[in-house]
Amino acid sequence: MAVHPHKILFALDPERAHRASIAALRVAGKLGVNFKSETEEARPVRFARLEFPNRVGLAAGMDKDAEAIPGLFGLGFGFVEVGSLTPRPQPGNPKPRLFRLSADEAVINRMGFNNGGIDAALARIAKLGPRRGVLGINVGANKDSDDRVADYALGVGKAAPLADYVTINVSSPNTPGLRDLQSRPALDELLAASDTARILPDGTRRPLFLKVAPDLDRAGLEGAIAAAIDNRIDALIVSNTTISRPPLRSRDAGEAGGLSGAPLRELARAKLIEARAIAGDALPLISAGGIDSGDEAKRRIDAGAGLVQVYSALVFKGPGLVREIARALG
Repeated sequence: MAVHPHKILFALDPERAHRASIAALRVAGKLGVNFKSETEEARPVRFARLEFPNRVGLAAGMDKDAEAIPGLFGLGFGFVEVGSLTPRPQPGNPKPRLFRLSADEAVINRMGFNNGGIDAALARIAKLGPRRGVLGINVGANKDSDDRVADYALGVGKAAPLADYVTINVSSPNTPGLRDLQSRPALDELLAASDTARILPDGTRRPLFLKVAPDLDRAGLEGAIAAAIDNRIDALIVSNTTISRPPLRSRDAGEAGGLSGAPLRELARAKLIEARAIAGDALPLISAGGIDSGDEAKRRIDAGAGLVQVYSALVFKGPGLVREIARALG
């Protein structure tokens, strides 16, 4: 009986398996490996002032330090989002902080924005040649920052010249107090500063996305969407991981952190529908959370998303999921 290569990683501690995946993708990128068949037709889509080769993207969190971008594009992604990146390097939370819930096809993480800092990542990006797709850079604030708004403005300003779009991540549950920035008036202050920071030397504005949590109630989501529209945000990513806990079977189900994967599916879809009802046609939406098949991706597009992002499902379904979704969405 054949064993899928990605299943071999299940023998490793989840964080070691993640590092091994990044290392393999880094090598694949250097070798120019491309799993997307040259005979597959490109089906570009226009979204948020950008043209995407296809509708399926990699969510932030996989390639935190922008180490494996060419290899990830080689899997067939239309767009890849790296990060979250903070102004200064930080180690993140104590280990263990990443848990694979195999029985639930889920992941719990409390990584805590571990990364080598935005300058190191941008130096790697600057050395890359032409890209096969759209590159997003996801920015966050340092845990010990005295001024988180300034951290975001700094991150946006540094990322804007090298990114195709920049994502503001105020929805991670693993940095204390961070999610408070999703509420007005704090969110307006942050988005206004970021709007100024994304202006390029020629006066154009780099597309700016906002990523929100699925745990926002109706009033919270309404406030976040209103702030996004008022501050000229180009798209909303719905959603990040959840701190809620639907029924789970796995041993590590009680671990603290953000839950992603299959158990997030219903909540993420419901929040997408709610966001579309609130925003109408005023704000493009990207759906993330629990997307593990072409059929589920189609449901998200039908519910009002223009693009979709995956991450946790790759752990359980393998890299072929990317092409499956891209084909399903046409």
